[in-house]
Amino acid sequence: MAEDLMRYGELVEAALRGVVSHVLHVAAKEGLPGDHHFFITCRTNDSGLELPSHLHEAYPEEITLVLQHQFWDLETNDDSFDITLSFNGKSERLHVPFAAIIGFVDPSVEFGLQFKASNGESTDVDVVEPGAPPIASLPGGTSEESSEKIVQLDTFRRS
Repeated sequence: MAEDLMRYGELVEAALRGVVSHVLHVAAKEGLPGDHHFFITCRTNDSGLELPSHLHEAYPEEITLVLQHQFWDLETNDDSFDITLSFNGKSERLHVPFAAIIGFVDPSVEFGLQFKASNGESTDVDVVEPGAPPIASLPGGTSEESSEKIVQLDTFRRS
């Protein structure tokens, strides 16, 4: 197979990060419509992520942010968002580059995106949409093979 000099994987990932940017921009301007809410998983070791040290210590590799009922001052720009969330009753301001996001799920409509590491590793992006076929029935793979390629909502339900 020829070398991908166009870097299609990176182009697709950038476009799908644009989906996350867009929905956060809508939420910042208009609030969350209907039952929509988001689980956003970020790499905590990303150099651009600004996270209080106690949260970084508690979550040294990744953290899942829940944007549902209690979030404030959501602001977005081209490459990041800022938000205030409550952790153990204390409000904390976070700065999250879109490049630090490794997962985005809106469980209200069973939609999810999973991004691979952006440090030169695979740039494949996986999408789960409402009404998606079960993993085992996806073309080209068994349940074991496909389970590595598809985001399941359970992945993001952390206590």
